[in-house]
Amino acid sequence: MTRIPVAVYAEDPVLRAGITHQLRPRPEVEVVRPDEEARAVVSLVVVDGVDEETTRLLRRLRQSATTRVGLVVGRFDQDALQITIDCGVTAVVRRSEAHQDRLVSTISALVKGEAVLPGDLLGTLLDHVGRLQRSVLDPDRPSLSTLTAREADMLRLVSEGFDTAEIASKTSFSERTVKNVLHEVATRLQLRNRAHAVGYAMRHGLI
Repeated sequence: MTRIPVAVYAEDPVLRAGITHQLRPRPEVEVVRPDEEARAVVSLVVVDGVDEETTRLLRRLRQSATTRVGLVVGRFDQDALQITIDCGVTAVVRRSEAHQDRLVSTISALVKGEAVLPGDLLGTLLDHVGRLQRSVLDPDRPSLSTLTAREADMLRLVSEGFDTAEIASKTSFSERTVKNVLHEVATRLQLRNRAHAVGYAMRHGLI
């Protein structure tokens, strides 16, 4: 049996060690060292949630024609689903379900070109595909891509009554960044103010 070379990416060394510990005994896979990541056929990205740093890593891995990418994640919502699809990720496993057999079966599926997604997210994915299809049929209709995940998050917080300082605290960005992001949305979509931007996003199902 040819072992599948697998690279494990995790900012948290505990997460990396946990996944590596589960995979090393399995004869189907070979966990490569960090200096051998270029020869990995499968790359597993292990994170708590999909943030900007994770997105940058996923986009970098997407540039490689030699590896397929799977995501092992703690928190995962619709915004994260959109990002992972955009980054070419075809397998998602919740960390709570990432036992040894599940990880190996996911790696095998990736090698075969198959997609893996938690059952509770299938409906979300189908809805996402439906929105994309509608945007193709009506290109003038605003779509999910009208807003980035960060912009949608901030507008959602505005709609819930949070001010700039509170949004900055909740999103871990500076108040200046929050102001700049919201100003950019209003300018790009030709909206008058934050309230107008929130109303626009809600009317079109963007938040």
